[in-house]
Amino acid sequence: MTAMTIYEAKTHLSRVVSLAEEGTETILTRHGKPVARVVPLAPHRSERKPGVLKGKVWIADDFDDMTEGELTDWYGA
Repeated sequence: MTAMTIYEAKTHLSRVVSLAEEGTETILTRHGKPVARVVPLAPHRSERKPGVLKGKVWIADDFDDMTEGELTDWYGA
């Protein structure tokens, strides 16, 4: 993480962007107080496709069966 004034960031915008591309967060300050943050963009995630694990995962029919005591512990009733 680095910190710089808004004036410095404006003057050296390409440096701020390069830092973000490298994964470094930059805090922008005004009169010594943090006011904004420049962070790297999160990588684009691929679109989810329902059913991609069909036939590869098995769940037992009784996987969520609970005793009365377990239900009380879980739901607090």
